[in-house]
Amino acid sequence: MRRERKTFRAIEVGDGSDGRWAAHARGLWPQVEDLLTEEGRTPEGADRVRALFGAHMPELVPVLDRLTGQLDRPGAGAFLTHAALRPFSQGCTQIGGDGALLRNYDLRPDQCEGTIASSCFLRPVIGMQDLLWGLLDGMNDAGLAISLTWGGRPARGRGFAVLVVVRYLLETCDTVDEAVGRLRSLPVAVPQNLTLVDPTKAVTVFLGPDIPLTVAPDACAANHQHLPVSDEQERALRTQERLRAIRVAGADVAAMLEPPLYRSVDEQGSRTLYTAHYRSVEGRVTYYWPGESWQQSFGDFTPGSRAVTLGRTR
Repeated sequence: MRRERKTFRAIEVGDGSDGRWAAHARGLWPQVEDLLTEEGRTPEGADRVRALFGAHMPELVPVLDRLTGQLDRPGAGAFLTHAALRPFSQGCTQIGGDGALLRNYDLRPDQCEGTIASSCFLRPVIGMQDLLWGLLDGMNDAGLAISLTWGGRPARGRGFAVLVVVRYLLETCDTVDEAVGRLRSLPVAVPQNLTLVDPTKAVTVFLGPDIPLTVAPDACAANHQHLPVSDEQERALRTQERLRAIRVAGADVAAMLEPPLYRSVDEQGSRTLYTAHYRSVEGRVTYYWPGESWQQSFGDFTPGSRAVTLGRTR
């Protein structure tokens, strides 16, 4: 199997007002600005997505304005709403329970920001940041942890990229029940699955522009929902196989680092980029790669970088 290196970084950005977040985001802007839709580049489109953001995430509007001003790039305000971005999909397998959340994130290495961010926009949050301030997974100081997987269907509608939804929930919610309640009225642009964990509860929910929020039978997910999976989709993603495997393995880090949960590079270049194990009750997360790990916590967050080798040696 072809192996390659990827650098992951850990940064502290505070509340976004002191220039640390902006310095990081400006460096990434040339790589991500093309994800902004043509509609989002127009004044009317920017106004529309700003209004959508204000209607559904009012608590984050001051943060949105602060970050937009700090980034200071054309189209930044519309981009940061995550409501005018081109659709994208990612793999992933995840499971929650007993105050812990375990997940594999699968994508092409060049399409993942690879930034572990400690922030305090509204409250302390640590997570794997992507698209400047969205989160692929994360936890807050109340012990709530959330991660996402793509729902596996091509449906598309008006709404938010799920990364900013994860950010919003972690910034404003204390419990799984509170977060699920908010999700019922949040529009998402493409089908997504979220697994949510707090000290006493774990649940997976299916979201999409064409379905109401649907609670999964257990707190784990791969890349399908409650609808049938085609043979073609299963051959490409092995989503049912991975879901069966994680149900058998449970929250076992070692199993996540082995096939079929740990995925080798596919025809599109996607592969498992990292494993994250959130113990949100303790305020700790450990990121794993074959033969290497990196722990961060609210009590001991260490900025820095790690160049890791992707893929297994056997």
